[in-house]
Formats: sequence, C-alpha cells, structure tokens
Amino acid sequence: MLGIIGKKIGMSQIFNANGEIVPVTVIEAGPCPVIQVKTVENDGYAAIQVGFLPKPERLVNKPLMGHCKKAGQPPYRHLQEFRDVESAYCQAGSIIRAEVFKAGDKVFVTGISKGKGFQGVVRRHHFSGGPRTHGQSDRHRAPGSIGASAYPSRVIKGVRMAGQMGSERVTVRHLEIARVDPENNLIYIKGAVPGSKNSIVTIRRHVS
Repeated sequence: MLGIIGKKIGMSQIFNANGEIVPVTVIEAGPCPVIQVKTVENDGYAAIQVGFLPKPERLVNKPLMGHCKKAGQPPYRHLQEFRDVESAYCQAGSIIRAEVFKAGDKVFVTGISKGKGFQGVVRRHHFSGGPRTHGQSDRHRAPGSIGASAYPSRVIKGVRMAGQMGSERVTVRHLEIARVDPENNLIYIKGAVPGSKNSIVTIRRHVS
C-alpha cells in the first residue's frame, strides 16, 4: 500500500488512446516528504507519516515545529499516515511524488464531501414523497409516519429523517488513474472524487 496527499483542482476531460472523451478529476498530488517512520517496536504498528503544503513557521506551535525539524523538514499544513508502505519510502526525508502512480492503477480516494446543509428526506434519503392528489397540498416532500405502532411505542433508532447532509469523510473505491503528469505533480483520476475544489484528498493504491 502506498499513498499520497493531494489537493483537488477540479474536473476536466481528456482523450484516451481510442479518441474517446474521458471525464477526469485533476489532483495536485505531492510532493509529500516523509516526516516520521513508525515501527512495531516503538509504536506498535508500522507506518509512515507524510506532510503536504508547507505552513509558515509563525503559525506553528513548538511541538509540531520540533516534530518536523527532527526529520529535517519544515512544518506542513497536513499530516497523514500510511500503513504497510514500500520499504524504499520507510526513511525520514524521503519524498513521495506523483510518479509513484501510473496510468491504469486502481486507487482509493478519501476526502470530505461537499456540505449541503440541512436537507429534507427527499433529497437526503431519496424518499418519493406523499401523494400529489386527494387534497394533499402540503405533504409532497414530507417523511410520512415514523412510529412503530403500539409496540414498542417509540421511534426506532436510525430512522431516516431530515438533517445535516454532506461534509463527512467519504472514500470512493476502485477508481482508475487515467494519466499522470509528474512534471506538474498532477494526477488525473477517471470520474469524480469527494470534496469541493481546493479540498484535501488522500490517494491510496489498491492492492488486491
């Protein structure tokens, strides 16, 4: 398993080898230096911690500053751990770049989905709504009954209702990398990925 942190630039389209248009999401991926290497002996598990996007030192507290300087690196805005990585990157100061991926790789992409605010059951859970006839003038988008009869005489936990929608951690699996531009640190992923423009996403190679 190998991963990289990136910033979602937006969606575009490219042509494949057959001349077909492929919708892609453009992600600025890395470079991500290795800040810390965790081992089973010291930490109970093996992983590496990488950073993305340098952060001004005036905005960094002393613990984080010391943590990054121990690896000979400036502070970063985003830190992320990846487990079971290749041994070539298990050394502080190693740089993970976009070229560690190639076209055709299957990846998992994790990000924070777009926030939709408070939404009703029709949009949030795809309810069909109430009848459009027989005088039902104000029930078109209502949830309907939520009770459970005389027993257990209460609303069951987990009943789908209106509420806050989006702005949650989402992972989309088995996406395909359509193109890699190592010179500009860009990865083109086929299809859509979670998050809005300029949001931070994590790309992990899928190992079957």
